[in-house]
Amino acid sequence: MSTAETRTRTTPGLVPVPETSRATERRPPEPPAGAVPPRRSSSAFWRLLGSELGLTFRRPRNLVMLGVLAGVPVVMGVALRLVAADAELGGIVTSVAGNSLMLTFASLSFLVVLLMPVAVAMVAGDAIAGEAGTGTLRYLLAAPAGRTRLLAVKYLNAVVFSFAVTAVVALSALVTGLIMFPVGPVTLLSGTTVPVAEGLLRILISVGYVGAGMAALAAVALALSTFTEVSIGAVAGTMVIVIVSQVLRAIPQFDGLADYLLPARWTGFDGALRSPIDTGAMAEGLLTFGAYIVLSGSVAWARFSGKDITS
Repeated sequence: MSTAETRTRTTPGLVPVPETSRATERRPPEPPAGAVPPRRSSSAFWRLLGSELGLTFRRPRNLVMLGVLAGVPVVMGVALRLVAADAELGGIVTSVAGNSLMLTFASLSFLVVLLMPVAVAMVAGDAIAGEAGTGTLRYLLAAPAGRTRLLAVKYLNAVVFSFAVTAVVALSALVTGLIMFPVGPVTLLSGTTVPVAEGLLRILISVGYVGAGMAALAAVALALSTFTEVSIGAVAGTMVIVIVSQVLRAIPQFDGLADYLLPARWTGFDGALRSPIDTGAMAEGLLTFGAYIVLSGSVAWARFSGKDITS
């Protein structure tokens, strides 16, 4: 081998290694100065999201919670069926006993106050804090995902779970109602009667509205999750916010504040039970959910993007 074909590659701290021109040719060419590196494929984002969704919906704790949420409408339906023969009972009992679709609205009204928020807070509150607590967060960040992308994946995962929670409650209540109560035209809160097909459409609207409300709560839980390495702390903090908001709603002196509290908007899906649909009130609720998502998401990004990851 000629001298022109051989040169010595020197690396600080290492023994000089002779490098042939043939080995040099096998190395990938260096990009020219000023060249823009190729953008990462968006498929990596969706693969990461798919992996996150798989972990979420395979975790026994989450499956148990979904099972409990599916069981509550069944228990409500059985209980209402047993007391429906009492003519002195009215209100929600009479409404549900008179039409099977009303059990869905009753179940959402009952569970959206506390149990559904618990399920959503458990997943969203564990998103960042759980990874930090188990020591896997820094390994996730070592992959070419980036903090912003990882945060977006965690939130989208929580959003999907939020809508899944709402859909499970609605579907369980709908099936239970169809089995235990008569099917027919639905009498709305405004006294107007609508056909079954329109009643099902109003259920779908209610599911979308409640799911959006749970997604807003997920954003709050995710923001709290970036401030701690103990997931139970983020979950507990989220539930404290929910409970305190419910208490403030019950105090007349805070009536002016009630419209800005997140739980106060969750039951706004009853606008779908009016004729015509109260789109104004429901739009205000959706705007409130959007404001919470933007504010909480900004807090989560500001905290997570500059956080010193040590675990």
